[in-house]
Amino acid sequence: MAKSSSLNVRVVEGRALPAKDVSGSSDPYCIVKVDDEVVARTATIWRSLSPFWGEEYTVHLPLDFHHLAFYVLDEDTVGHDDIIGKISLSREAIAADPRGIDSWINLNRVDRDAEVQGEVCLAVQMLKEVRGHCLRCHVLQARDLAPRDISGTSDPFARVFWGSQSLETSTIKKTRFPHWDEVLELWEMPGGPSPLRVELWDWDMVGKNDFLGMVEFPPQVLQQNPPNGWFRLLPFPRAEEDSGGNLGALRLTVRLIEDRVLPSQYYQPLMKLLMECVLGPAEEDAASPLAVLEELTLGDCRQDLATKLVKLFLGQGRAGPLLDYLTRREVTRTTNPNTLFRSNSLASKSMEQFMKLVGMPYLHEVLKPVINRVFEEKKYIELDPCKMDLGRTRRISFKGTPSEDNVREASLGLLTGYLGPIVDAIDVKYLAISGFLFLRFFAPAILTPKLFDLRDQHADPQTSRSLLLLAKAVQSIGNLGQQLGQGKELWMAPLHPFLLQSISRVRDFLDQLVDVNGEEEAGGPARALVPPSVTVREGYLLKRKEEPASLATRFAFKKRYFWLNGETLSYSKSPEWQTCSSIPVSHIRAVERVDEGAFQLPHVMQVVTQEGAGALHTTYLQCKNVNDLNQWLSALRKASAPNPDKLAACHSGAFRSSRWTCCLRAERSAAGCSRTHSAVTLGDWSDPLDPDAETQMVYRQLLLGRNQLRMKFLEDPNTDTSLAADTGKGPSTTKGACPDALVRQREAAAHLLEVLADLDRAHEEFQQQEQGKLAPGPLGP
Repeated sequence: MAKSSSLNVRVVEGRALPAKDVSGSSDPYCIVKVDDEVVARTATIWRSLSPFWGEEYTVHLPLDFHHLAFYVLDEDTVGHDDIIGKISLSREAIAADPRGIDSWINLNRVDRDAEVQGEVCLAVQMLKEVRGHCLRCHVLQARDLAPRDISGTSDPFARVFWGSQSLETSTIKKTRFPHWDEVLELWEMPGGPSPLRVELWDWDMVGKNDFLGMVEFPPQVLQQNPPNGWFRLLPFPRAEEDSGGNLGALRLTVRLIEDRVLPSQYYQPLMKLLMECVLGPAEEDAASPLAVLEELTLGDCRQDLATKLVKLFLGQGRAGPLLDYLTRREVTRTTNPNTLFRSNSLASKSMEQFMKLVGMPYLHEVLKPVINRVFEEKKYIELDPCKMDLGRTRRISFKGTPSEDNVREASLGLLTGYLGPIVDAIDVKYLAISGFLFLRFFAPAILTPKLFDLRDQHADPQTSRSLLLLAKAVQSIGNLGQQLGQGKELWMAPLHPFLLQSISRVRDFLDQLVDVNGEEEAGGPARALVPPSVTVREGYLLKRKEEPASLATRFAFKKRYFWLNGETLSYSKSPEWQTCSSIPVSHIRAVERVDEGAFQLPHVMQVVTQEGAGALHTTYLQCKNVNDLNQWLSALRKASAPNPDKLAACHSGAFRSSRWTCCLRAERSAAGCSRTHSAVTLGDWSDPLDPDAETQMVYRQLLLGRNQLRMKFLEDPNTDTSLAADTGKGPSTTKGACPDALVRQREAAAHLLEVLADLDRAHEEFQQQEQGKLAPGPLGP
């Protein structure tokens, strides 16, 4: 049995941020950290005190994470970025409401003494001697301490307090991973029992020492179960000061999803029910799992559910029947064909998620070259006379002041030049299909290419306007020209001839798209979401030479083009280079960040590999920015997730000048000093299929409607109300149903409730087994 934990985080916007620049504005961006790990960085919004980001992340996490933090900074071209404020949310606060957090939260000042991280390893003994009671505190080591010095390290020492006594360890210079291995003995003084407190400090030659964190143990813990192991460092207890909104606020959406996943065999009955229900008549269905789910889920839960259902049915080779079943229900319930697939129904969400999951490589192939051109060329494009800036065009062209006709003609040529390759790449009967495809798939990716991994940064205002015009044109093609010449945007008229010419090609494309044979309709064989040979990430990285002893650090890194798929991490001098080298994904044992001080370079990661029982080998790669680093870390961790013998710890530095830069050990083969983070990954379209976790999520959603299902079909056989009536969502699905149909629905409802009850019992049994195995261990803060 496994446990899963993930965070859905959306950084929406900020307001009333303080001005940090002499211009009276700021250039804010947001960093998202889980414990000590930076998991995301938003784009920088230039010259704004009320920035809108609208960026969303799914972070897969280990179950023992403690807090989530948001830091808002002002980006500066010269010097260090200015810290504006911080929001910290504990795991308990996030988990308190199953619906999560969705609100404005004030930013607070960043207190240096509260910015602690890392762990300390202690072994405590309580001894009874002739002189009295003696506390023996063995201070072994610490790891991942906060860097307090400009070099990116610290000079840590430990101070132990018991009653009125205190002792200190020696100071270890220039490390965040000190090894003391010192035993400090303190004797009990007259008075009541006293707690044990261990503080870690960074020694400074000039000025006061910097606080690194503390742990404290009450007297009863010392007597009954003396601490022995690793303990997380905490700040000094103090009430968090509320800035009262003086530093501005962020609007955040955060939801924690945690669950226990049973072994596969327990989910087989529910999975069988789900697969069978899509083969039956959708119009009369009211008691199947999918019908119940459709009536109960709303909002974000419906989108999450749609993603899980699509992935589950994809893995079983039944995605086609699922979408067909949901589409038939949608068509039956829709009276106006123009609104078909335009709502947030389960059918619309499932179709949207299916296109994202399966069609993302296709989307990248179609749009990425054109999107890159728009970003890199930065041409001025405008068709709306009310928004034309003729002076701006003159500054760009240096050819005098053009007329509106000149700007319109130039913009028309640019837009058709961008649209042509898109239509050619699409290789393009029904308005509902074309409208959905272009509205939910192509247009959003053109408007916000960063959210579809087409670009690393959001567009500037000029590029955003170009993308908006391009998206409007693509949507007009998707509408098959039915609204051309209507509405308020008559200034789009110069583009109409090109759009009408493209519509016939779109019709041909859609005819081919919906013309599938019987085998394809059945869904085909079970499949992986991303075949092993498909490239999931590629781009330029800087790779460190194997033995650059005679070279300066910066020149030891060479630019190489990398490709990652499920089988290999390959690289060569350029994408067109014939000869390439590769690292088998099956050999990867860890993928981790590297301290900036190791090479005096930012955004460096390490790929630790091992072939068979051979020695560990480390490849160092530098990424272009923190988001690129996070995405490569996530992709490599997910690709290597099934590998056995993953490392629990590795070195966060490099072996240079005959020692590790992180823990200062002189042996190259010394055990790793920092915990690995293989469970921390970013959720995206390339996440591997996990049928057990997906079925578990479906089971949790079905539990919400169990009582309504029982009341509707079993406890009151004469009722003619439905789940839809209970939730205020439309007419009854059982009114007027024939007796035979009602009997079948009751039998289906009874079967579903029985399957849910079996899963309930299985969860209770596993929970009891876990509690029985848990023996009292060392208590910590």
